[in-house]
Amino acid sequence: MEEKRGEQFKGIVVSNKMKDSVVVNVETFKKHPRYAKFVRNVKKYMAHDPGNAHEIGDMVVIEETRPISKRKCFKVVEK
Repeated sequence: MEEKRGEQFKGIVVSNKMKDSVVVNVETFKKHPRYAKFVRNVKKYMAHDPGNAHEIGDMVVIEETRPISKRKCFKVVEK
């Protein structure tokens, strides 16, 4: 059984033009402490995708892992 290493995020693939890599757009909503309004935060993560199995627009789950390259510290876990 594989042990969970770090955080998991759910997001949409926005780019798959690199070899074995995808860019995933992750949206989070946080409540503003003063105005009690939910604020949307969008961040892009590069994730390792062996075999280029995912297309643009796919909903994927990414998991934090050891550094794979300079900018990649996540891998695609499931579709």
